[in-house]
Amino acid sequence: MARELSVGQVAQRSGVAVSALHFYERKGLIASHRTAGNQRRYDRDVLRRLAIIRIAQELGLPLAEIAEALAKVPMGHSPSAEDWRRMSASWHDRLDRRIVLLTRLRDELNGCIGCGCLSTASCPLFNPDDSLAEEGAGARRLLRAGADSYQS
Repeated sequence: MARELSVGQVAQRSGVAVSALHFYERKGLIASHRTAGNQRRYDRDVLRRLAIIRIAQELGLPLAEIAEALAKVPMGHSPSAEDWRRMSASWHDRLDRRIVLLTRLRDELNGCIGCGCLSTASCPLFNPDDSLAEEGAGARRLLRAGADSYQS
């Protein structure tokens, strides 16, 4: 098994487009080196880094946070299970908050327009006289009771 992979091999194995590989490299998330013929090559450990990047993005984590977590794992070192535990622990509270908000959104989405009035500013059931405006901007009902206890 080859220790080094071409950009096409990495794209095929990881499911990440070549353009995304170049983007991740510019952002310092992954690294490559050049052969004597000036062809880009990646060490095999890049596949694990890419798997972490893809799952973290799928979870909705910003690329800056992913980069911060990966910066703790030296390039050329395949992230271990312990490295993954440390990285995911740093995302735990943020993911918990997201779970609470997504669950609330799923469960209450129909409540906002369920009566048919289609008014979020003056709904007589959920927001009479736009009373929620006094609490501040944004989705006040969604952010209430428990979700605010998580750090954003």
